[in-house]
Amino acid sequence: MAPRYAPSLRSRLGPLLLFLQTGFILIYAFYFEIQENVVDEASFRDAYAEFQDVNVMVVLGFGFLCTFLVRHGFSSSGFNLLVAAIATQWALMLTGLESWYDRGKIPLDLRSVLVAEMCAASALISMGAVMGKANPVQLVLLALLEVSGFVLNEQLLQGLLKVRPLKGIMLLHIFGAFFGLTLTWILYRKGSERGFEKEKFDQKPGLFSMLGSVFLWMFWPTFNSVLVDDRFPGRKLGAVYSTYLALAVSAVTAASVSVLSSPRGKLNLIQMQSCILAGGVAVGVSMSAVHQPWEAMAIGFAAAVLSATGFKYLKSHMLLAFHCHDTAAILSTHGLPGLLGWFAHLILQIKDSGDPTVAIRFAVFHICTLLVTITVSLTMGTLTGFLLRLNVWRPPQNRKCFDDQAFWEFPHLAVRK
Repeated sequence: MAPRYAPSLRSRLGPLLLFLQTGFILIYAFYFEIQENVVDEASFRDAYAEFQDVNVMVVLGFGFLCTFLVRHGFSSSGFNLLVAAIATQWALMLTGLESWYDRGKIPLDLRSVLVAEMCAASALISMGAVMGKANPVQLVLLALLEVSGFVLNEQLLQGLLKVRPLKGIMLLHIFGAFFGLTLTWILYRKGSERGFEKEKFDQKPGLFSMLGSVFLWMFWPTFNSVLVDDRFPGRKLGAVYSTYLALAVSAVTAASVSVLSSPRGKLNLIQMQSCILAGGVAVGVSMSAVHQPWEAMAIGFAAAVLSATGFKYLKSHMLLAFHCHDTAAILSTHGLPGLLGWFAHLILQIKDSGDPTVAIRFAVFHICTLLVTITVSLTMGTLTGFLLRLNVWRPPQNRKCFDDQAFWEFPHLAVRK
């Protein structure tokens, strides 16, 4: 007979977090230095405003996005903050290894923190696939390994294919989606097809989840434009305009598809909150090739249709056919729009190229970029999945999945002896 209560994490979570944080403090003490040579006050204000936007997306946007589960709101928002904090610190170290090798120190400035938070976002995307079925120890290990894989993928793309850093980072949606799907496939639990007892939705949690989507929708233009070179303000503004138009079109299209795909002709809040972001994902991946407003709007329209259709039909088929229980539908929210953006980038770049030889060469390198990203993502996801399957991490039993009481204190529900 299975135990009544979820396994205690006192002997695992507490020591692990203390060990990691103590190690991070020591590393930062010896190898990091703050860059204080700010150009001017106006430049600092602009950079800090962009940092705030991205920080709101990572902490509030992703944090509230997965709170649609009735009994998993504490865990969705709380574990998101925990993973984001650890993953960002870890990403700062990994992305600064080259500077440490050259100079013996890793410079710390707003741009490096922004890059680290965007690397951490890939782990938050993957976390959505296993949300409710993994304990915080497993999520912390997931963050460390995925950020390592994502930084490795960036280095491979820049070293082998000479991909610019911005393009490499914007592949975080594809990387995170395939990493998460591989993870949930390996961590498959028997009986998932019948659904978990506490995997339910309700109005109040759905409202908080929609709030997370609104935060992401509002600040996504900054997310896509923040790493564009400041020496070309026209490109940065173009990225902002393109992202906003794609998001606006995807919001309208998602509402339309939601109504059309409903037997009773009603809007589905959970479906919409994921699909309204599809345009931002797709145009972010294809941003450097989008030069006209109609191109961004067309990409947003196609992304919303693909995402809404995938949410409605593909999520259940992935579970039945491939045993991939995707809790937060990251495939339809990030994976499919990311692949669409990659394909749109290819088509637009070939269209604008006047030389067939240059077009063919770009197509080969573009395809290799996707293949390398998916290969690294699947490989790291497989390794992480087999590591997290070990019983030493004490994963929750099926009856304790999607339940905050397994990890959080509720004094009013305590059994008094």
